[in-house]
Amino acid sequence: MVKVLFVCLGNICRSPMAEAVFRHKVKEAGLEDKISIDSAGIGHWHVGKPPHEGTRRILTENNIDYAGITARQISSEDLEEFDYIIAMDEENVRHLKKLALEEHHSKIVRLLELLPGSDILNVPDPYYTGNFEHVYELINNSCEHLLRHIQQREQL
Repeated sequence: MVKVLFVCLGNICRSPMAEAVFRHKVKEAGLEDKISIDSAGIGHWHVGKPPHEGTRRILTENNIDYAGITARQISSEDLEEFDYIIAMDEENVRHLKKLALEEHHSKIVRLLELLPGSDILNVPDPYYTGNFEHVYELINNSCEHLLRHIQQREQL
């Protein structure tokens, strides 16, 4: 089982959106039994809460299920257990690399690094901007490339 973890600051906007979108794509590809998906936040402020209302709204508009997704804080065990740790921005990457053993640094990557031709490398935080539509477009496109990358790399 290939394990993918999406990470943002609070785990209520970007990373749960990415988790839901990626789960949808994995399900469409018929790979639910081969790829496990989760999300977590750097901070603990929202632990146990559902995704932000803006995230829920944009996912509902795009017929993407987010049932069962609740915020949680990343743990050191996550950094060992997951094969792909997908951060939403450079600040998340820095924090994750401080927590992770050096041998795990190579599995930490920003989501938008996987989007060919993107001049944006950090997924903007809609918690502050309110621009959930733009964030959804970035995440949706990047998740498509992430799935193809994992299928090729893991021979799925």
